[in-house]
Amino acid sequence: MASPGGPGYLRLYINIDHVATIRQARHTDEPDPAAAAVLCEAAGADGITAHLREDRRHIQDADLDAILRVARTPFNLEMAVTDEMLAIAERLRPHQVTLVPERREEVTTEGGLDVTLQPGRVKDALTRLAAAGIRTSLFIDADPRMIDQSAALGTAAIELHTGRYCHTPGDPATLAALRDCARRARAAGLAVHAGHGLTVRNVGPVAAIRDIEELNIGHTIVSRSVFVGIAEAVKEMRRAMDDAR
Repeated sequence: MASPGGPGYLRLYINIDHVATIRQARHTDEPDPAAAAVLCEAAGADGITAHLREDRRHIQDADLDAILRVARTPFNLEMAVTDEMLAIAERLRPHQVTLVPERREEVTTEGGLDVTLQPGRVKDALTRLAAAGIRTSLFIDADPRMIDQSAALGTAAIELHTGRYCHTPGDPATLAALRDCARRARAAGLAVHAGHGLTVRNVGPVAAIRDIEELNIGHTIVSRSVFVGIAEAVKEMRRAMDDAR
């Protein structure tokens, strides 16, 4: 296992959206996503991720302020490419912003951002974020066209959508696509992250891809925490990643 921060080390960012999902089911004040962030960090998380959706279905604006007050690790804000979200990011100045697609009718993000559709709009967003001193990432499918366009747009990093891999267990093609696109992105000078649908049971083959340097994992951590607590859920995932690496 590589040492934290050293060559070959695979970072684990915990997405705490679904702590807020539980809270919003009753529109009360618990569980608190910021408190969850602190516990995740203490258990070994290398960073915290949260998605402020336009409909505010889970994370709320006040949660972002609270998280930034208590977090001691880098904070990655996921958001749609809209003027409202860009203004929020410019005010908060998180360590990183990951631009993601967003549709109101979806339960969760169903695929990567198609960066070939409105490249000028995405480029403008990346430029605004970089001007505010914010590192940028694009959440995209494992598709060579998306890799090449992301590099052309000037983002610092990409996050490969692992949903197809997770939904088709045993299909070598989906894993090969992740592996090939991770290599292609690294060759283009991009940092490579990955996430969506990963669990302790399926994370191993993705964690073993050496070109990937960071995983963003959330729903399974919150689900597992119902039974073992959030700290142990983070530790279980960390062990599974390290065993594969």
